[in-house]
Amino acid sequence: MLKALSINKSYGQLNILKGVNLEVDRGEIVTIVGASGAGKSSLLNILGTLDKPDSGQIFIDNVEVSKLNNKDLSDFRNHKIGFIFQFHHLLVEFNALENVCMPAFIAGKPKAEAEKRAKELLDMLGLGERMTHKPAQLSGGEQQRVAVARALINRPALIFADEPSGNLDSKNALELHELFVRLRQEFNQTFVIVTHNEDLAAMANRTILMKDGLIVEEL
Repeated sequence: MLKALSINKSYGQLNILKGVNLEVDRGEIVTIVGASGAGKSSLLNILGTLDKPDSGQIFIDNVEVSKLNNKDLSDFRNHKIGFIFQFHHLLVEFNALENVCMPAFIAGKPKAEAEKRAKELLDMLGLGERMTHKPAQLSGGEQQRVAVARALINRPALIFADEPSGNLDSKNALELHELFVRLRQEFNQTFVIVTHNEDLAAMANRTILMKDGLIVEEL
């Protein structure tokens, strides 16, 4: 599903990533761990096409995304990749259903089709009674589940998550982690997750340890 070859990235004189190689199979949950400054989030942003490497190749679902122009890359990202961040980044003026529909609308899907899919996802995530609530009316765990539904709306090949439970209490964090496992089991969904949470790392198929811009160990 994902192959990264010799990924290098520097910001000025600071060498952040030093020839990283990584492969992720379809249906895997892979977590990336390491101390702050190890390069985890930089790698995730590059793998997720939010940033570009200085050199190296990235293949997602057999497409070399590192060669796509900006328009094609934007289209690919919207159709093939889902993102979940530590902060939900929901649009405060829209309700849960509207927030989940946004990526589908951007992809040009009809309103009825987008809303049907969004309602199915929100129901599956236990939010069927909260669809018309705006983010401020939802708990932290509910907000993050809306963000998960939004990431799934276009049936992405791959979901990238950066500290997805970092803003949640232990109960909501556990529920979110169990949700990732259920999505992998039911939909063969692939996840690459940067986390400091040891419980989440323990649930993954593989855990990658980064240090000083390199993958140093697979746990």
